[in-house]
Parts: sequence; C-alpha cells; structure tokens
Amino acid sequence: MKFSFIFCFCTLFLCHPAKAQMKTFDLNEVRLTKGPFKNAQDVDLTYILALNPDRLLAPYLIASGIPVKAERYGNWESMGLDGHIAGHYLSALAMMYASTGNAEMKNRLDYMISELAVCQEKNGNGYVGGIPQGKVFWERLHKGDIDGSTFGLNNTWVPLYNIHKLFAGLNDAYQYADNQKAKDILIKLGDWFIELIRPLSDEQIQNILKTEHGGINESFADLYSITKDKKYLQTAEKLSHLAILNPLLKKEDKLTGLHANTQIPKVIGFEKIAILSGNKKWSDAVEFFWGNVTQKRSVAFGGNSVGEHFNPIDDFSSMTKSNQGPETCNSYNMERLSKALFLDKNDLSYLDFYERTLYNHILSSQHPEKGGFVYFTPIRPNHYRVYSQPETSMWCCVGSGLENHSKYGELIYSHSDNDLFVNLFIPSVLHWTEKEIQIEQTTKFPFENTTNLVLELKKSKTFSLHIRFPKWAENFEVFVNGKIQQIKAEPATYVVLNRKWKSGDRITVKFKTSTHLESLPDGSNWSAFVNGPIVLAAKTSNQDLEGLFADDSRMGHVAAGKYYPLDQAYAMIGEKADYLAKLRELGNLHFRLDSLELQPFFEIHDSRYQMYFQNYTQEQYKQKLDLLKQQEIEAMALESKTIDKINCGEQQSEVDHRYKGEKSDSGYDDGKYWRSTRSYISYQLLNKEKSGKFLDISCIDELKMDAITIFVNDKPAQIISSENKIIRLNIEKMEIINIKIIAKENQNSPKINQLRILKS
Repeated sequence: MKFSFIFCFCTLFLCHPAKAQMKTFDLNEVRLTKGPFKNAQDVDLTYILALNPDRLLAPYLIASGIPVKAERYGNWESMGLDGHIAGHYLSALAMMYASTGNAEMKNRLDYMISELAVCQEKNGNGYVGGIPQGKVFWERLHKGDIDGSTFGLNNTWVPLYNIHKLFAGLNDAYQYADNQKAKDILIKLGDWFIELIRPLSDEQIQNILKTEHGGINESFADLYSITKDKKYLQTAEKLSHLAILNPLLKKEDKLTGLHANTQIPKVIGFEKIAILSGNKKWSDAVEFFWGNVTQKRSVAFGGNSVGEHFNPIDDFSSMTKSNQGPETCNSYNMERLSKALFLDKNDLSYLDFYERTLYNHILSSQHPEKGGFVYFTPIRPNHYRVYSQPETSMWCCVGSGLENHSKYGELIYSHSDNDLFVNLFIPSVLHWTEKEIQIEQTTKFPFENTTNLVLELKKSKTFSLHIRFPKWAENFEVFVNGKIQQIKAEPATYVVLNRKWKSGDRITVKFKTSTHLESLPDGSNWSAFVNGPIVLAAKTSNQDLEGLFADDSRMGHVAAGKYYPLDQAYAMIGEKADYLAKLRELGNLHFRLDSLELQPFFEIHDSRYQMYFQNYTQEQYKQKLDLLKQQEIEAMALESKTIDKINCGEQQSEVDHRYKGEKSDSGYDDGKYWRSTRSYISYQLLNKEKSGKFLDISCIDELKMDAITIFVNDKPAQIISSENKIIRLNIEKMEIINIKIIAKENQNSPKINQLRILKS
C-alpha cells in the first residue's frame, strides 16, 4: 500500500501518508519503560554481562599469534565457528549501550575494539578474524583453490558467514556507539577482502557463494554508505549470489529445500544494494521473496523452516512432527528485512509482520527470568524448547539472541522530516532531540487494549502525529485531552492528528481485539488461536523436559526429550466456530478451552505446550485418528531402536557428525535431502554402549555399488546387504564409527539421504 501526504487545515483527518522518506529514531532517543519488552531487555543485559570478552576474543588472538588472556569458549566457538559470537557481541554491546546508556556496555565495546585493532595490526595486511587456520584458508582462496558446498568451503565451516559477523559488529559499533576505531578496522578489513578476491573470476566468486556466507554483500553496501567509495558498492554487487537472485528476478519460487537462514541475509543485502543503486528490479525481487516467505512459508508466530530448511509450501507436515521447528535466526533476519522494506516502501503490511513476529517469536525466544536463548521453536504438539547458558552454548541463535532484545526501541516510533509516527504500542519514552519533542507512551497492551501518549514540548508547535490503526484492531477510537475525535478510519493506515500541540497534551487510543483461528499456509487442518496480533497456546506438561537448559554438547540446542504421540494431542471435532464460541475469558488474555488454558505464547516457558490444533469433522475423526496413530507407532518404533543418525544434506546434522568431503554436492529431491560425491565424504557416529548392530545407509536413487568403496574405522566395511536403496553394514561391538564413502574413478556416488545406527 502506497501513501501520499494531503495537506489541509483539519484538526483531525485520515489520509494515506508518506511517500516522504520514513526514518527511524536513533536507539538512544527511545527508552523502554515497564513491561515485557523492558524485562526482556534487562534479562538480556544480564546475559551480556555474564559473557567474558577475553574468552570471546581468544580466537582472534590465536589467529594473530598473540598470547590469549583467557581460554576461548567451547561448543561452536571451538568447533570451527571460532570467533563468530564476538561479532554478534559487538553488535549487542553497541545497541544495548544506545538503548540503555549503560556505561559497562560502552567500556566492553571499546575494550574489544581496541583488542581487535591490535590483532589487525599484528596481521599487517588488514585482516582480522578468528577462523581456525585462517591464514592458510584465505591464501588457498586467494589462489583460486575453491571446493565449496552448502556449509563447507575447503572443509572449513562457513568461513564467510563467520567473518560477516565481524563486519556487522564493527559496523554496528560505529553506527550505534560512534566508535571511530571500529570504522577504521572495518575499512581496512574491507580493503583486505577486496584484495583477497581480486584475482578471482566471477565464476569462482559465485562458486564461493554456494557456501553459507551471511550477508557479506550487505557489509560492503554498508562500507559504501560510510565512505561513498564506489568500489565497495561494486564489491557488494559482485558478492551477491546469483543462484538465489536470478529466480527472484523472474518471480520464481526456488526456495523449497534450501537452508533458510542462508538465504535471508543475502536478500537483506539485495535490498540495501537496490536502495543505494536505484535498482528497481532487485527491489522487486526482494518484495517477491518477502511475500513468499511471510505469506506461504511462515507460521502464526512469524517463524519459518523445519530443521533449518524451507519446507514445501503445500506440505507443513514435517514441521508439525519435528522437534526442530522454526529457527530464531530466521526471524531475526526477517525482522531486519521487514524493517528495511517498511522504511523504503512505507507499506504497513511490513510492519504487521514485524509486530507479529516481535511479540510471538522474538519475545518468546528468551527465558524471561533465568535468561537463555531458544534455537528451535517446535510447533509439534506437546513438545518444548531449550534455552542456552552463557558458559555452555555458543550457537548462532545465541549470537542473534544477544542482539534481538537490545533493540526493541527501533520501530516503536518513526518520523519523516517534520511528522511523528507511532507504530507499536509498547511502553516507552521518545526524545526527538532535533525537534525538542518528547512523547511518553503508557500501555499494558496486549493485556489491555488501550494506550496513552503524553506530549512534552519546550514550546507549542504544529505538526502531524500519525497513529497506526492496525489491521487487527476493532472499534478504533482516538481521544485528545479526553475528547473523542470524529474519524473515518480504515485498518492498516495511520490516523493523522494535525494541530498545534502544547506540552501536556494527552492522546488516548482505545480498541478491541477478537480471537480467530489461523490455518497453516498449506491449507491443512492445523490451526492456531490468535487474538489481535498475539498467538495463544496452552501449557500441557512440565514432564520429560530433557536438556531444558543446554549443556555444551554439539546438538544441545535441540529439545531431544521424548515425543508425545500426535494422536494424543488436543483436537477440535466439528466446526471451528464452535470452538471459538467455547472460549471463556479468564482475564489478562487467558482463555479456558475445555481442559486447556490458552495464554499468550510469549508467556509460556519451562513447559511442553500446544500451539497448533487439528480440526476434524465427526466423520473424519475416527478414520484420520487411526491413521495418525498407526503412523506415530511406526515412527516411534523406528526411533526407539535408533542409536544415532545423520540426515545427509542438513547442515547441523552433518556438522554435528564431523562431516568432511571433497567434490561433494547436496540437494533436495522429492521431499528428501541428500549428499553425493565424486571424491569422498566422511562422518563420525557414536554407537552408545555398543548397543547398535547395524549401520543403514539410505539412498534416494539407484544403488551403484561398483561406483563406491566404503570404509569403517579405516577398514573395508562389512556389507551385509544392499537392496531397496539401503546398504546395511555390520558395526557390532564398535563404539565410535568413522565412516568414509569414496567414489571410484571420479564417478558420482549415489545420493545418500540418511545414515542410521540400529539396534536390530
């Protein structure tokens, strides 16, 4: 929806405002006040303080040949992604300092930037990074020695993704905290990178970009914004992944099966480049991507993906069954993209998605008392989430989590050159320093459907105050100094108050919300209860919460506790409208539904829960339930005799099992992920207590045993059978299984879908 200003002398009117450029306020101009967002900010600040900067810096010192001041962290920080959390930490420190004024945030930020400057100076060529054996790795790349796959580049775990976190952290340190030394390091690092890739052809660069690389194109767009040197914008364009961009330019959906959070940062980069270069085609491609992901691939709370990958748009069944639901990093980046598009397009649909995701995914992704960040949010009924701990958990969603709760003030308000916009109903105080306007917003939303705005001005002045009328709000009313205003307002626009304002003027906004059932995008019989923008769910059990607070294991971010059968979940039988009519209000957005109590999902922690509910007709119920029960029996029987498994082609599963390979490809066909090779691939599995007897290798295409050789623990594998696309190996009495599959004479191996250790 496009807006344009209409100037008149009315005290109050509704218009479609703004093709004038929408702008954000600096984070230091907005302060949160009492409410769930302020609590989340405070809890995040405590977590930030619990981390040791010297431990986060250790990978950078090691890579520069400087003695460390403290041992590096474990978990992902010593398993190949060494140093990536430090980049996020710089961003979090800078934004938390801007949002709160906390002096320790600035002290830590300044200290880390100074240490990174020492590392950069020691390296002598502009490089600074924590990537293991980084100097060797980058030299190979510089010489054109490139062997890339989805997450491994020359058998190094997502190195460009890793260094992008540092680029982003340095940029945020400069933008939010005005750290000039961070700017200097950033420019030198950018120049080093340009020199690194200078000898490479466009084809070689695109080959590199097959591996997850974060938003490295955005980083060079940021450098262009800082310096206005065109070489950085040209580099940003060169580092844009054409395999993703070209289908989007054609409005083609080629996303199914792709690693979701690999793609979203690329598109954020496309958007920034489009704005800086005036490239409308790229801008249209970004809009197509956003629409596809938000309308066809996102669930009620705003998240997307299962097992980190985009599922088919017409089949969300894998998500309803999995313990690896939408990843928080995805929503972190979709929020960034939605914010950029809202500011660029002045279309409130971007803000609608931003708000929905903010309340329901981002706010819920941090424990509100103990702290700790969530990686996966399953929608499987009666499952649960796992929270990080400062000493044990160094996942990507910890890095983005540190940032998420430090910047809640970024879009509560916005402005054009002269006018003020109220976008979100979050208790806060805005100081528009340039215009000498202060506005305090007091609200208990979503628990009460009203908000109050009080102006404080040094002198009376005339301007327009735009108040968002959300599409979910009903009976929207606006009062100025207690007097109701006559408006002909429409949802999904701004109500515009234009008058000469004086200090003490009070604006009160009142509205109503209702609860509806929102189906999954695939049109299946799964629905969630949503009140206004708030997703409701029910606590179902506090039993079997294995690993609720994660240890330092590689897959500690997954809620690996027992599955409760889907056929035993609460289901709706009959008309959906009857279940909406059944709801009984209990107050504070809690509702009784038969034996369940629905409440805002962001309140639910330390518990199993149900967010999505199946709906059946009376005729369907018995038949469908029996089928579901049989499927659950078969699935759980298989899992009960499984000791360990690898889903080939899925990043976390493969990295967890120490994947290595050369000349290897991965993909997604007919609903299954796979990996193949023309050289070799290898993994390590654990046969706990030596209880497994067999290792099954499942393929999705024809078995060609004469094309491969298989080794187990450096010896030829004992092959029991090879039929029905499954190779069965004998691994009895082995505890650690190092399996290596070698392609003979540069042939293509079969497409391997899964490796599974079985008891019988």
